[in-house]
Amino acid sequence: MIKLNLFSNSITSLERGLDYAALKQRTIANNIANVDTPNYKSKEVNFKKIMENNQSNFKNNRTDQRHFDFSASSSSHVIMTARNMSYNENGNSVDVDAEMSKMAQNQIYYNALTDRLSSKYSSLTNIIKGGR
Repeated sequence: MIKLNLFSNSITSLERGLDYAALKQRTIANNIANVDTPNYKSKEVNFKKIMENNQSNFKNNRTDQRHFDFSASSSSHVIMTARNMSYNENGNSVDVDAEMSKMAQNQIYYNALTDRLSSKYSSLTNIIKGGR
């Protein structure tokens, strides 16, 4: 007998990846929108902090000491502000070219996740229809 888990861990992981990509996209868009705001410091989503915040969701079994250890302490900050740097005379730290590059990379990441999630749902649909 085949046991099917409709809400598998892979779908949950893909959904979390989409949440991360959406947060990153909003942060980048906010940086670009504030490119001319005096003393505005660019912000960046810190993936490591997100992993630390969600560590309770991970069931970690290290079989080798070279594997990642998810037992780090957690923090509530995932969007970090770049301090002590300035690209413009007005104290602004937004580099538009770098932000546009990050946005393009994030869009590629987001598209890959949506393609994979769509494939998962197509497979489930195929299973439900009995392979027809």
